[in-house]
Amino acid sequence: MRIHANDGISKAAVARLQEEGFTVTTESVPQDSLAAFLNKESVEVLLVRSATKVRKDLIDACPGLKLIGRGGVGLDNIDTAHAKAKGIPVINTPASSSISVAELVMAHLTGLMRNLHLANRRMPAEGRTHFKELKKQYEKGSEVRGKTLGIIGFGRIGQWTARYALGAGMNVIYTDSHATAESIELEIGTQKVRVGVKLVSMDELLEHSDAISLHVPAQANGLPLLGVEELKKVKPGVVIVNTARGGSIDEDALLAALNEGRVKAAALDVFTNEPEPREELLKHPNISLSPHIGAATAEAQGRVGDELCDLIISFRDKVTATSE
Repeated sequence: MRIHANDGISKAAVARLQEEGFTVTTESVPQDSLAAFLNKESVEVLLVRSATKVRKDLIDACPGLKLIGRGGVGLDNIDTAHAKAKGIPVINTPASSSISVAELVMAHLTGLMRNLHLANRRMPAEGRTHFKELKKQYEKGSEVRGKTLGIIGFGRIGQWTARYALGAGMNVIYTDSHATAESIELEIGTQKVRVGVKLVSMDELLEHSDAISLHVPAQANGLPLLGVEELKKVKPGVVIVNTARGGSIDEDALLAALNEGRVKAAALDVFTNEPEPREELLKHPNISLSPHIGAATAEAQGRVGDELCDLIISFRDKVTATSE
């Protein structure tokens, strides 16, 4: 079988797949040239992350495809229903990047509470000439300990975010249409302890959270989860972190809430118009920014590669057994 990882894959995964007899290519082919490349190279397994889109037109144009894989959690960029209708399985790695995303949430959150995003922007240009003024301006930050974190979406990533928040001394409430966890297990040194978390309604979460973190897939109706009406209900001075999907927050409503002061600050790792985020977001002084790197750590990519290898090898073995 020939495998093409259009958005890359770890070197260790490439080596393991090659040892298993697969041919693996990893160069990034532009979206409009991808179908021709896959057909020319007789690719049977296509692996992507978030950049490459595997829609109906690509699937129909590549009759040789036998398996589609997504290195990550969501499958928004893959037409899974059409692939299934064509008899092409779709695999992903939902457990591999949870820790990395949760750590980025906490990095943004603690940075926002201490105004680090602002200090980091101004220190290079003004640190030598206005040190005392900057110190005075940013010396009234807040601790995360004792604050309430509201988590929207309590799957793997939401639960890992809860673990880090609880470990930092925060209280955790969450809303989710499926999860019903009453506590979360934490590992502290060599010990495991369970700490309580509380399931609440969306309105209650918005009202009581000092900080909010989103961990939801794209909504089936295409609407943002936090829009104008929801942002009117938040606790004044709330901090919001979005590492989920760009469309999870109405960007116009967020900008308005920031400008009004109802939302103190926000952190965005994802944007509606990736890879060209709107300028107003990038230049807003109360937004901490990162370029969709939630799952982009060496450790996460290693786990993603391992999990994809296991799934691909298992698929190959099933196909071989069936043909025999």
